[in-house]
Amino acid sequence: MSKPKVSISIVNYNRKGLLEACLASVMAQDYPEVEVVVVDNASADGSADMVRVKFPTVKLIVNETNLFFCAAHNQGIKATDGEYVLVLNNDVTIEKDFVSHMVRAMELDNKIGSVSGRILRTGGKRLDTTGLSLGRDRRPVERGYGDPDVGRYPEPGYVFGAGGVAPLYRRAMLKDVAHDGQYFDESFEAFYEDLDVAWRANRRGWKAYYTPKAVAYHARGGTAKTGKPPLGLFEGYDFAYLSPAMRARLVRNRWLTILKNDNLPEFLLNLPFILAYDIKVWLFLLIFSPGSIPDILRGAKALPDAWRQRKRTDET
Repeated sequence: MSKPKVSISIVNYNRKGLLEACLASVMAQDYPEVEVVVVDNASADGSADMVRVKFPTVKLIVNETNLFFCAAHNQGIKATDGEYVLVLNNDVTIEKDFVSHMVRAMELDNKIGSVSGRILRTGGKRLDTTGLSLGRDRRPVERGYGDPDVGRYPEPGYVFGAGGVAPLYRRAMLKDVAHDGQYFDESFEAFYEDLDVAWRANRRGWKAYYTPKAVAYHARGGTAKTGKPPLGLFEGYDFAYLSPAMRARLVRNRWLTILKNDNLPEFLLNLPFILAYDIKVWLFLLIFSPGSIPDILRGAKALPDAWRQRKRTDET
């Protein structure tokens, strides 16, 4: 009996070294039915040439400009035809049986739309994620994030969603939650797209599953962190390492995700937590990153479309 085909989509922007390590781990998989596509967002570091020379069997799409995470992964997914889709960060390496274990978990139930593995920080001493949950402040919460790897979360089971580091999606689920042919909302560009997909999937009756047997390693912040926090007080907050433009996306996309997916009773119940987080973020922006604020305000043009997407999800 033939195994279902797995399509692996990797987006890259000027991270040749990380991409090479990622692809080496992908090409070493023991799963027999894999196709790989790399979508390069106009890198200037020779990434595309490296793929052509060292990984000639990989399908390569080279964009003329940086289309960001969401649009580029939509390209990659549409360029493949596997029953399952592994959306893989280029700063991740996977153990050789990662895909095999992810597929076994997916096939436990045809209502499982996404699977998360046991993702460790590079070096293997700390956890990065063992599944995604929805925080009361409406942020994505990676279970086990940053905790020492001392054997926690040894049991498989259902979770809210799979984080965006290395999720395996059922293509049928992606098609079911898509809007205007977009699996990931391209207005997001990057950030919160994984929570948005997970939340949409939950609303459509899909399940998510965690398998501890599928192990990967993530260089957390290898692609997003671009600077240093303004004060040592903020060293533990990823938000402080981002560029002003990335901070703007983070703030904007959280509210787009809420608008698209939350219901009024749950929103009101969690409003104190939502506002508490907003107060902290806006104080940081006003003091240390005022350049982010115009970008956030310009992002308000995406609100009407987010509302239309919500209505379409409710109606179908």
